[in-house]
Amino acid sequence: MNPNPDTPARHAIRSLTQLEGRVLAVLVEKQHTVPDTYPLSLNALTSGCNQKTARSPVMNASEAEILTAIDGLKRLSLAMEGSSSRVPRFEQNMKRVLGVPSQSVALLTTLLLRGPQTAAELRLNSARLHAFADISSVEVFLEELAAAEPPFVVKLPRAPGGRESRWMHLLCGEVSIDDIAERGGTDDNISPSEFESLKAEQKELAEKVSRLQALVERMAGELGIAVDTNGL
Repeated sequence: MNPNPDTPARHAIRSLTQLEGRVLAVLVEKQHTVPDTYPLSLNALTSGCNQKTARSPVMNASEAEILTAIDGLKRLSLAMEGSSSRVPRFEQNMKRVLGVPSQSVALLTTLLLRGPQTAAELRLNSARLHAFADISSVEVFLEELAAAEPPFVVKLPRAPGGRESRWMHLLCGEVSIDDIAERGGTDDNISPSEFESLKAEQKELAEKVSRLQALVERMAGELGIAVDTNGL
């Protein structure tokens, strides 16, 4: 992997517990989505870890369990406690410790929060952390993460009936392909996030066609050529 010059080289770390991964991801997420309340208090961090939306699996961790996870992250330098407030507040250090660019941090965070996802789903779900230009740009960073030694992510085998392969992070250790396949199911229906992504792409294509049609009509008018653009 070729991180930015200001991003230190990666340090090997142990696998995170599931709760440590959730705490770390919530710290990254809230830094982007609610910067006015970041670094996070223990109460805000606990609420973020236990929220019911945009989380898989949904958790019900206590503040004591969150503090234990924070202590584990501190020992890995992945989390720090701020010293400028009387109320303890916590912040993350994922980019520097893992030695990856911000785009990769966004993808890893989204995988930690939501579980296995396709590149299209990751582009949509990580939009508030980083605006990827297209799905192919997401795939470039996923491939780099997968090529790291040891790898950060793995591309899962395509499920029966699935249209695209999903990706999963490896920050909490190796994943069980069988368990993930069972949770993911074999439904051939399009997920809500994929549907929204397809709608956005269809809208973009429709706008391009409309602009091209207007251009053809203008050029035809200038040349004195009658063109039926309804058939285009």
